[in-house]
This record gives sequence, structure tokens and C-alpha cells, in this order.
Amino acid sequence: MKKAILVISFGTSYIEALKSSIERAEESIRNYFINYEVRRAFTAHRIIKKLNDKYGMDIDAPEDALEKLYNEGYEEVIMQPLHIIPGEEFQYINKVRLQYEGKFNSLKLGRPIFYYQGVEGIPNDYSLFIDAVKNIFLDEEAVVMVGHGTANPSNAVYGCLQSVLEDEGYNNIFVGTVEGYPTIETVIKRVKSKNINSVKLIPLMLVAGDHTLNDISSDDEGSWKSMLEKAGIEVKTYPHGLGELDSFNKLYITRIEDIIEGRYISIGETKKGHR
Repeated sequence: MKKAILVISFGTSYIEALKSSIERAEESIRNYFINYEVRRAFTAHRIIKKLNDKYGMDIDAPEDALEKLYNEGYEEVIMQPLHIIPGEEFQYINKVRLQYEGKFNSLKLGRPIFYYQGVEGIPNDYSLFIDAVKNIFLDEEAVVMVGHGTANPSNAVYGCLQSVLEDEGYNNIFVGTVEGYPTIETVIKRVKSKNINSVKLIPLMLVAGDHTLNDISSDDEGSWKSMLEKAGIEVKTYPHGLGELDSFNKLYITRIEDIIEGRYISIGETKKGHR
């Protein structure tokens, strides 16, 4: 049986970030699952076009990648997103899965970084994430982690992460978003309420792309760094994507193993007592 893993990310037009984060995550999967063909897809069509126009790179959207795998005779396909939250991009991937599930003997979708909440014998993805990245915030006075944020209900992930951090004793770590809630104003209020004078600013993102370099870590007037400094808080930046961490990328490998071993209900499947 021909088997493939389709690794799907939002994508980035920053070549260095593409190599240091997305390609690193893909390679970790490729090196671990040696019996599977590993392919790439991006969900951001504008980035696909930009990379093609500017660099001549040919990257598939998820539906195009699945069509190729089908035409090449692959029978078992695992779609593993590199997305952080189950937001609009993840929902788009699931819609593509539904369109193609009848064409393969097996077509399964892995979960993003934050999905399960540790109930009914399933993993706590929040605790797993914290354990995977804790080395970048240990020994810091305080840390502000900044995610993308969204108007989609999945933005609730960030509030849940904040709660789990506090439950696990990380009272000096604050979660915020560029385009959702918690906002920069909320984070500044929380930091100052604890009389914290210095923070390490860490992107809660796979790649250090546009948001990291401009909206978070830059010296621009409206960046998170500048606004924190304006509030009297000293800032250390961490201009790296989480995909640069091998311990973080291991989370994706574990998700794929969960599917292969049938450890937990797969996304899109239904069992008695589940919806």
C-alpha cells in the first residue's frame, strides 16, 4: 500500500523562516516516518502565488496535493496540519478532507497544537505544549507569548492556555494575540498588576514571519515591543518561530503516531458517546 503524510501549514513568504521552521518540522516528520512519502501543502493561496512569482517555487494547496496523491495511486494518507489553533485554516483543511475521503482507502486528519483538553482519557494538548517549549522561558522574570489571534471562536484557545499555565504554576507567563483577545492592553494591565518590570517577548507562532518581525519584535511605534516599553516594561525579544525547536516539532510526530496507532478518536470520526 502506498502511504503518504501531507504536512500542511499556513505558509510564509520569508525564505529564512520557511527553512528554519516549516522545513525543519517537515524534515523531522520525514526522518521519523521513513515508510511514508512526505509532501508539503500551504493553506495561504496568496503566499503560494507570491513564492511562485518571486522565487519560482511550486507549492500545492491541500486540494491540489491530495489530487496528485490520488492520481499517483496512494491509498493511505494522513493530513497533518502545522497550525497552532483549530481556526479557519484548519477548518478549510477539514473541508478538503471531506471532499476527498471517498477517494482513498484511508484519509485521516491530525490535530493542530491545541485541540484536546485532557478529559475522558485523552491528552491535554496545553500541558504537552508547555512541557515542549518550557526551556525557552525558564529562568525569566516573566514571559509574554503572542499568538496570531482570530475572530473565529477558536480564539478561546489563548484564554485556555493562560488558564492552564496558571494551573501549572506559571504565574509569570502572559498570553496575548495580535488580532484577537487577549489584546496588548490586557497583557500590559496583567503584567503591571504583578509589578513585573521585565519580560521576554516570545511569538506563539510556528514561523518568525511578518507578525513576529514587524508586529511583535520590531521598533515600530505600534509593535508589542514598543508598546510594552512605553508602559515602562523592559523587553527582551525572541525573534524565532516555534518550528525551530525540535521539542516542539516532536508534538507533530506524536499526533501522527496517535493516528497510526489509533490511540484516540480521529478528527471526523464518530464513536458512541462522541460528537
